Parts: sequence; C-alpha cells; structure tokens
Amino acid sequence: MRTATWYFDFISPFAWIGLHRLKELPADIQIEYRPVLFAGILQHWGQKGPAEITAKRRYTYRWVHWWSTQLGVPLRFPAAHPFNPLHHLRLAIACGCTPEAIRAIYESVWTTGEDAADPARFAALLKNLRVSEDELQNPEIKVRLKANTDEAIQRGVFGVPTLEVEGELFWGADGMEFAKSFLSDPAVVRNAEIRRLDSLPVAAARKT
Repeated sequence: MRTATWYFDFISPFAWIGLHRLKELPADIQIEYRPVLFAGILQHWGQKGPAEITAKRRYTYRWVHWWSTQLGVPLRFPAAHPFNPLHHLRLAIACGCTPEAIRAIYESVWTTGEDAADPARFAALLKNLRVSEDELQNPEIKVRLKANTDEAIQRGVFGVPTLEVEGELFWGADGMEFAKSFLSDPAVVRNAEIRRLDSLPVAAARKT
C-alpha cells in the first residue's frame, strides 16, 4: 500500500469537496487524515483567507455552490461563515481521525445550513460520535492539533485541503487531477523543467 496525507480544516468548503474526491485516488493509496488549523497556516505565511477579502468571499461562495452542484456533492453553507472550527478539529482528533467521524463532522457543518457554532448542535454531534466534553478538553488533543499544523507548515502546506503523496504537495480539491497524474507517472513533477521552475529567480517584488 502507498500512503498519502490529507491536510484539512472543517472551515473550508473546498476540503468538503476534496473529501468526496479522495475516492478518485488509486485503490492502493492509504490515506492519513490530518486536521490542521487553517488560520495558523495563514498567519505563518502572511496570507488572508478567501473569506477575509470581501470581493473574493462573494465570488468564492458562488463558485463553491456552482462547483459542488456540478460534481454532485451535497453542500449548503452554514448560517454564518467563517466560523471558529477549533472544537470540530479537536473532535476529529478525539475520534482518532477516522474517515467516518470526519465525514459526520463535515456533514453537520456543510449540508444543513445551520449554525456551525451553535453549542446545542455541537453537543448533539458529540453525543452522536460518543465523545464527552471532558475527552475533548484533553490537553493532548490541543497539543496534537498544534503539532499537526506546525508539521504541515514545515512540509510547505499553505492552504487546505492539501494532499501529500511521496513528498509532493497537491493543493485544493481541484488539485486531484494533478495528484492522479503524478501517481500514474512521477515524471509529471520530477523533470528538468519543474526543477527549473522550483529555482526560478524573482525579478520584481511588491512593496508591503
């Protein structure tokens, strides 16, 4: 079996679509699900999220709605977005990051149109996944989430979802074709022109 790591945050609708698209990978790929804090990744790289830029937020929500419909992925934005995903990320870790738990959490957030931050809804989710509030407050869970995020940054992850296969990163739900192409033929990425692009010099930089 070959292995792949999938970095995700429940705040991202693209990761919900990406979760559905993981089934397109070859059958011999074993996936490790790695929850990370997208806000921490953005902060590290000095980026803004799509929802933090007014014009981009409007377009992104329209695009996600259209694309999910085209793909046949059930999706309805929560009542407010962005929301704080920390509890959901910690819940995934408390559940051992199983595919079943991750899907259940995503469905709660991205198919109902309800408030993802509603304490009563989250309590129901805890009950459904058989996790207590005390378990969720385990300091080891918080440490694991931070470690996941730090490791992702060290690996070069700058957005979610990101799929890592054989040391190569494929960003976004729309990166699946790229990943599948690489898995079919590594020379798609490991060639002279890509090496040239990886070391291409910067000729001009925007003032900050």
